[in-house]
Amino acid sequence: MKRSIFTGRMKMADMIASNYDLILMLPRFGMSLGFGEKTVKEVCRDYGVDENFFLVVCNIYSFDDFQPDDEELAKIDHRVVVEHLQASHRYYIEDRLPHLQQHLDHVAAGAGEQSAVVLKKYFADYCREVRDHVRHEERNLNAMLETLREGEPLSKGMNDHFSKSHDNIKDKLSDLTQIIYKYIPGERLNEEMMELVFDIMQLSRDLDKHAEIEEMLLMPAEDYSLSDREQDVLELVAQGLSSKEVASRLNISVNTVNTHRKSITRKTGIKSVAGLAVYAMLKNK
Repeated sequence: MKRSIFTGRMKMADMIASNYDLILMLPRFGMSLGFGEKTVKEVCRDYGVDENFFLVVCNIYSFDDFQPDDEELAKIDHRVVVEHLQASHRYYIEDRLPHLQQHLDHVAAGAGEQSAVVLKKYFADYCREVRDHVRHEERNLNAMLETLREGEPLSKGMNDHFSKSHDNIKDKLSDLTQIIYKYIPGERLNEEMMELVFDIMQLSRDLDKHAEIEEMLLMPAEDYSLSDREQDVLELVAQGLSSKEVASRLNISVNTVNTHRKSITRKTGIKSVAGLAVYAMLKNK
């Protein structure tokens, strides 16, 4: 199992410099810039943030192959995880979507009347779906918090709905990127369009990592069962289909397929396609 690359002994500035996306993570922990030469441990202490949880989150956001080990997981308070996910929801709704809306309005204004109407409607529908998704997820997170406050463990399958509900959100955002840089003429708004595309890509990466945190840190330690979507992916991978072919068959993005494959490997401990094929055959006997 891969060990953490970021540690509490590192200077916070060095960690941020290795992945600038982490700057957008700081407000969700109540942190701000201006930490000088302080280490991660010192900054976490100053802000009253759990160092172990902060490092796990930063490692998940920075390294695609990072998996927290049992010792790291045992130190994490599920209530802190839930509160962090709720802070991420506020970030998406109150910060990122309005920011994207401003860029998109400028792009739409220079793309012609018909293109503007279509773009604005697509994004308005997307924002509505994200808000509905967040409201649904908040109800489940609040239920989890209540369970934890009562001293009860999270039940198996309590968060199985997460992986499926994220798929549409991420894939529609990916579709918007494709539409903008392939089909909207950008001679007069090229710089604005590039900024919009990069911001969409950043949000898409953030949503992927958000889903990973839910699956890695809220999944009960004893629950290694595959979700329905993971089972779908497993069966197709076991048949020899590539991630691209699986994505086409299930009508989801390649990134989403890879996220599910990583989760399958984490739960089963099996990495090779041949091994997964045997696992799928034995499991379905």
